[in-house]
This record gives sequence, C-alpha cells and structure tokens, in this order.
Amino acid sequence: MRYVLDACALLALIKREDGALSVRQALESENDVCMVHAVNLCEVYYDCLRCYGNDSTEKLLADLIETGLTIRNDMDVDFWKGAGKLKAGGRISLADCFAILLAVREDAVVMTSDRHEFEPLLTIPGFPAQVQFIR
Repeated sequence: MRYVLDACALLALIKREDGALSVRQALESENDVCMVHAVNLCEVYYDCLRCYGNDSTEKLLADLIETGLTIRNDMDVDFWKGAGKLKAGGRISLADCFAILLAVREDAVVMTSDRHEFEPLLTIPGFPAQVQFIR
C-alpha cells in the first residue's frame, strides 16, 4: 500500500497518541511506501520545536527519515493550483490540500486522524482521494 501521512498522523506517532501503532506499522512494513509532503512535515517540525526544542526535533526528524519516510517537495504549477482549488472549495487546511494532491498524484491513501477536516470532504461526490483514519 502507498500512504501519504499528514501532520496529524506523524504527530500521533511522535507523541504516542491513539493511532500511533497504525502509523508505525505502515512505516515499518516492507510492503508499504510512506511519504509526506514538505508542507505537512513543516507542520510537524514547528509543533515539535514548540514541544521538544531544536535538538530533540532534529533527532525526531532524522528518526522518521531513517524509517524510510520519503519527503516530497512537489510544487509544480498543476500541483499548487490543485491545492488552491481544494482550499477554495471547502473548509480544509492548506497543508492538508497538499497531502490530498500528493495522494492523488501517487495513487496513495491519506493516513490521518483529522476527522473534522476529512470526513466532510468524503461526502463530496467524486472526491479524488482515499482516506484512512488512524483513530
């Protein structure tokens, strides 16, 4: 399976919250590919800086990359315009729009705990991404 992890999924793992096991299993599975858009990773970064400080945050990020998490920097015109269209069409964070577009581009499933943002989108006919809630 191919997964795009949003910030909520990665923070659940880092903070050992409910759902962390699902994220860990995806990262550790040899059959799964896990990726994160740099915008979503930026959310993880600033949250960890606030909670843990610089040195611990750098170690956490290095550990994530060591698990095989791939950081994607997609930002071509079609990509950022697609994210903008998603943002204009509903109540969703801009960072989550990047996760959705990356999942569509990579035929992947968005892994998240963010029900309040994603559940309303899943009711839209033709919503282009699959979503897996970790809790």
